[in-house]
Amino acid sequence: MGDYERWLKKVTDPALRAELLSMSPTEKEDAFYKDLEFGTGGLRGLLGAGSNRMNVYTVAKISQGIADYLKKNYEKGSVAISYDSRINSTLFAQTAARVYAANGLSVHIFRELMPTPVLSFAVRYLHSSMGVMVTASHNPKEYNGYKVYNAAGCQITLEAAEEISNFINKNDLFDDVKLINFDDGVKKGLIKFIGEDCFEAFMDYIQTKRIPEITSRDLKIVYSPLNGTGLRSVTTALSRAGFSHFTVVPEQRDPDGTFRTCPKPNPELKEALSLGLALLEKQQADLLLVTDPDCDRVGTALIHKGAVRLINGNEMGILLYDFLLRHKKAYPGSVVVKTVVTSDLIFPLAQANQMKVVEVLTGFKYIGEQIGLLERKGEEKLFFFGFEESYGYLTGTAVRDKDAVDASVVIAQMFEEYKDRGFDPVDRLEEIYAQYGYVETGLDNYEFKGEEGSLTMLSIMKSFRIEGEKNRKNYAFVNDYLIGKSFAGKKETTLDLPASDVLKFGYPDGSTVTVRPSGTEPKLKIYYYVTAKKEARLASRHAELKKITEGILNAALEVK
Repeated sequence: MGDYERWLKKVTDPALRAELLSMSPTEKEDAFYKDLEFGTGGLRGLLGAGSNRMNVYTVAKISQGIADYLKKNYEKGSVAISYDSRINSTLFAQTAARVYAANGLSVHIFRELMPTPVLSFAVRYLHSSMGVMVTASHNPKEYNGYKVYNAAGCQITLEAAEEISNFINKNDLFDDVKLINFDDGVKKGLIKFIGEDCFEAFMDYIQTKRIPEITSRDLKIVYSPLNGTGLRSVTTALSRAGFSHFTVVPEQRDPDGTFRTCPKPNPELKEALSLGLALLEKQQADLLLVTDPDCDRVGTALIHKGAVRLINGNEMGILLYDFLLRHKKAYPGSVVVKTVVTSDLIFPLAQANQMKVVEVLTGFKYIGEQIGLLERKGEEKLFFFGFEESYGYLTGTAVRDKDAVDASVVIAQMFEEYKDRGFDPVDRLEEIYAQYGYVETGLDNYEFKGEEGSLTMLSIMKSFRIEGEKNRKNYAFVNDYLIGKSFAGKKETTLDLPASDVLKFGYPDGSTVTVRPSGTEPKLKIYYYVTAKKEARLASRHAELKKITEGILNAALEVK
């Protein structure tokens, strides 16, 4: 019996059965051609029926595999669970709790939706063996996901993911999953709700980021949680940090998994900020803060010299590092952690301040992992700052994932400091460029859906690898993170990072182009880091690099 026929026979949920019965042959193929892949970030996928979809059956199977892993590795395992505002997030979180409780694990779950950073904090606060965050982060409404955290509050390592995957693959999602009734689990004390004390402890931690020497707090802020989890956490944190002049975008205030006002609830996208930008201009406010649905990313904008100016993730990372240098204690040997696709401008800045830059693969889990490595050596205090170009920042160690609550408070204080001094962060950014070199960054996304799309991306990556081999003389270096090698002319060195399908091309002028398939969406991502001695040269240099890169891409598509 094929997977589709078996699902049709086994599934009793009316909505999923109706979807199965209405599927076209193409839809059947896409829903069943593979199982959702479990990795270091957990898993993420489209909502719907099928083994390649997020639904109660796939969530239960994954939870059973994790329960088996915990029972093997812990005498008394425990799990902390949180969830965002997405469609079925509450259902999936309760389904996971039912599975864990049925397997004899201690389960703690939030009564209300809570951000990803609060879940990371809760794992450590409750001394849980593992954490689960039901979210698809910034993806469109059609998606949901399941992030898994280790006992340190960091997304699980590659080794743990592989071991969990083996347990998941041993189980049949219809026959091998243990479940209890959620309400019965609560009544019997097998499932407990996380108390208000955890949230208060998180807020106390955030208040350690308050900078006393910045005394005025009259900044006018517009804030949008994009109908996600950020409302309570961000507004509470800002209020307790002394910021009372803020307005929440009314249409995006309350949780709503359909994201009617922003179909792509991603603070990297200008269209997701449109309502906030309109309110920023109307109120002539000083700062717009926008957090994504699980409140781990934060986007910003301001009115600079009379015009709206968005600050991208690379720019904000540089600005925050520069700001923290003045207000956070740096110990000898302090480190800054960034991903391979994030601005290289941090290298000369860190060098000028006697700090080390640690570069990791894409994914904030690798930044959180670096804190753990320092912690094991008794050097946790050496973590100074971590950031990634996709609007993720971390200034402390009590949370081991990107934290938009922390970042919102620090960003507001930075804006306040510059306002008190009569200029704004963009002015400061220009000063940094004048000192260290002009930089422009960009990201292009190319969407390739379904099984055919996955094969197309593999073909494109192969073409870029051929380019790197044939025309190596055109580049200062070519880094192939899949094979762990860096090539510079005839010289070959080893990259001390886990294998990942990423290629980075370095040019003699310091510019780079990085190509990788997304790990969470059916997209190929191309990152541009453009440098120039004169600001006026940036746009044309960016266009040159894009023409070269698109030439390789288009040639690959023609061959395909």
